Amino acid sequence: MRYRDAGVDIDAASQAKARIKQLARRTFSKRVLREVGAFGGFFSLQGLPRDAVLVSSVDGVGTKLKIAFALNRHDTVGADLVNHCVNDIAVHGAAPLFFLDYLATGKMRPSVVTEVVGGLARACRQAGCALVGGETAEMPGFYPADEYDLAGCIVGWVRRKLILDGSTIRPGEVILGLPSLGLHTNGYSLARKVLLEQEGLHLTEHIPELGRTLGDELLAPHHCYWPAVQPLLARGWLKGLVHITGGGITDNTPRILPAGTQAEVRLGSWPVLPIFELIAKWGKVAQDDMLRTFNMGLGLLLIVSPRNLPKVAAALKKRREKFWTVGRIVRGRPSVKYLEA
Repeated sequence: MRYRDAGVDIDAASQAKARIKQLARRTFSKRVLREVGAFGGFFSLQGLPRDAVLVSSVDGVGTKLKIAFALNRHDTVGADLVNHCVNDIAVHGAAPLFFLDYLATGKMRPSVVTEVVGGLARACRQAGCALVGGETAEMPGFYPADEYDLAGCIVGWVRRKLILDGSTIRPGEVILGLPSLGLHTNGYSLARKVLLEQEGLHLTEHIPELGRTLGDELLAPHHCYWPAVQPLLARGWLKGLVHITGGGITDNTPRILPAGTQAEVRLGSWPVLPIFELIAKWGKVAQDDMLRTFNMGLGLLLIVSPRNLPKVAAALKKRREKFWTVGRIVRGRPSVKYLEA
């Protein structure tokens, strides 16, 4: 017997890895010291300040991958992963340095791997992040032949004195919200349950309320907020940032609130995307569950002191970034209090 007889195609894996090297090389900076393919990725920290702190995060794409499988479209999920991870460290003021990915599949299909890694590389280039390595594993019998899992790890840096952790947030400060492009990478299990299983909708079906097919809506990319917030961070205009992922506004916001503060969020102060309204309506999902499952149209919250608000607003408008004033910080325990419009 050969390894191929057990379902593992080493030749296909080698073909895929050759394509990965080409894609990864396009993301390299002078700090990358080795080609992809070594047992580890090499990245020089020379030139960073002495008080530089490395900030890391790891995540996956989740069941959004089921949509990619069903449509056989794999060029967006890699970007979803990178952008999610970039946002996770950006909320601490950290600039991305390098990224590593893990892709495991039931059957190695070089064309699919190329699409996925192409999305990773594209997002890395846009964020100024080097794709220095990863792992591609063929695991027949563990994953279905036409499916895969995708996860990744990012490392960035910030000066110790500039770490943004929310500790200076005080009552009276303003909460701004930046728009999401859709579900991003959270809540897909509930969305699939309502839209595909219960309602029996097809991913290729055009949904009038959405203005496009359901598949296009559900594959809408996870937006990268780093270009919008980096200039604001550089000027010290932000008191805190919240990446709205799993847990929604309800569970993510208290993660940065110091003792004695509460976030007061006014419902109706931003436009809720139609996809969320359809899920709530058709699934009869309670408002509290919607707010704890989905981003509801806000992908990032900015906590800003009133004196810096005009400068932040002007900078966002200059970049043509949409934003809304969605709440304020008040006295209370670290939590979110919703006010009806």
